[in-house]
Amino acid sequence: MRTPSRIPHRSRRLALVASLILAYGTVVSATTLDRAQLEQSAGRAAAASYREWVELLAIPNDATVPADIQKNVDWLTKAFSRRGFQAQALANGDKPMMYAEYTAPEASATAPRKTVLFYMHLDGQSVTPSQWAQKSPWEATLKARAADGKWETLPLDKLYGGQVDPEWRLFARSSSDDKGPIVMFLAAFDALKAAGVEPGVNIKVLLDSEEEKGSPSLGQVIAQNLALLRNDGMVIFDGPMHQSNQPTLVFGNRGIQLVQLKVFGASQGLHSGHYGNYSANPVQRLASLLASMKDENGRVTIPGYYTPVKFDERARKIMAAVPDDEAALKRRLGIASAEKVGANYQEAMQYPSLNVRGIAAGDVGPKARTIIPEVAIADIDLRTVPETPPESLVALLRKHIEKQGYHLVNGEPTAEERARYPKLASLTAGEVSASSSAARTDLDAPISKWLQGVMHDTYGKSPVQIRMMGGTVPTGAAVQALKSPFVIVPLVNADNNQHSFDENMRLGNYRDGIQTIMGILQTPFK
Repeated sequence: MRTPSRIPHRSRRLALVASLILAYGTVVSATTLDRAQLEQSAGRAAAASYREWVELLAIPNDATVPADIQKNVDWLTKAFSRRGFQAQALANGDKPMMYAEYTAPEASATAPRKTVLFYMHLDGQSVTPSQWAQKSPWEATLKARAADGKWETLPLDKLYGGQVDPEWRLFARSSSDDKGPIVMFLAAFDALKAAGVEPGVNIKVLLDSEEEKGSPSLGQVIAQNLALLRNDGMVIFDGPMHQSNQPTLVFGNRGIQLVQLKVFGASQGLHSGHYGNYSANPVQRLASLLASMKDENGRVTIPGYYTPVKFDERARKIMAAVPDDEAALKRRLGIASAEKVGANYQEAMQYPSLNVRGIAAGDVGPKARTIIPEVAIADIDLRTVPETPPESLVALLRKHIEKQGYHLVNGEPTAEERARYPKLASLTAGEVSASSSAARTDLDAPISKWLQGVMHDTYGKSPVQIRMMGGTVPTGAAVQALKSPFVIVPLVNADNNQHSFDENMRLGNYRDGIQTIMGILQTPFK
């Protein structure tokens, strides 16, 4: 693929400069912006970027529809190119990814700028339009919360008409996950340019096209473009901020391994009257087997499952410093008490988990039959941590099942196996991709120290620092292929309904996100 020219056509550059002057006033020159200047500039940048945000949100981006992905890649390639970036699509079958690069003029030949790769994703979850309280999930809708707690629709023109309430929200698919951060990034870059501030780092941007499907091709795309993507550190703009809505840094994430457990009974469903008390019921056996894996406090009882995870005093202090309101969390979840895996929520997220995500056997309700089912199935997800790779957890699970007296088969048991073994089961592990691997960066790593300093300079206080979040994002592929340290910088409100209907972005978070990105872009990474 031909690489676009580093310097866009002169008329396009002049048009961009003219638009920046119109939005921000006279372009001034500065080395960096102080806290007050960042805040003021971010507010102007937000107002100037709303129309572009709404335009991008109008393009469907279902991760399963290649035509949608291509339209987003085309739009974003043009948007980055207009700003002086080298921008191009990266081949990935019928769902290309997008890459953009901007090299800042060197301030000093003896101290060259470091390069930071910024990762975001342009795809979104599928939608069911009838579930959304608006005309279309792709038609951005401005709403304000009424006194009764319900959302009221406002004319979209209010978004463009001057002062906006930071509590207003823009509802649309990907408004927060993850198109909001992409447009925040573009707006932040524009604002720095308008102020005459050159970035303190060389910028590389990778926009994933399959994040909502687990980024199955990310590792391959990176491997095919190693030289292009090489960097000194990676910043990921994805996920929600801490519930307190304070500036947040996340230094790691758990991985995921899917397994399916089948327990077999007779070779066919049996009449429960004729064979009850005679032929074992695989549903009850499965229930007993699953119950043997965890105690009443929710702790996994499989020997060695937690053993590799160790905390020093520093790690415990980091987790204790996170301002979680666990009473409020329990109220929101509708639970009376938490499991006892960790001493608190943050500590619980540092351990691997074992979650039964679904069980299938026979029928219930009007379709129920008086039978002993022939098989019972449990789908399980194992959340991994860096100390417990997926293969080690699967091996421990397999050993535990065998200790309960089960003979494990591949596929369906043969007649000979049925005649020989009284307890039969199978355990099938899904393929593990690098994108679903656990990863963590030390809080004292250079990239960590850099971003901690940026957040303090930008907001006048230290950010919430989360050692490792419970969910999985596709950091593993980049870490393994590029050997890059990374930090996740979440920018969106925690109650954004991502992946669900009525996804939204709080306008105050949008403005603050631009301020955060401006602070990052202008600060040299040393």
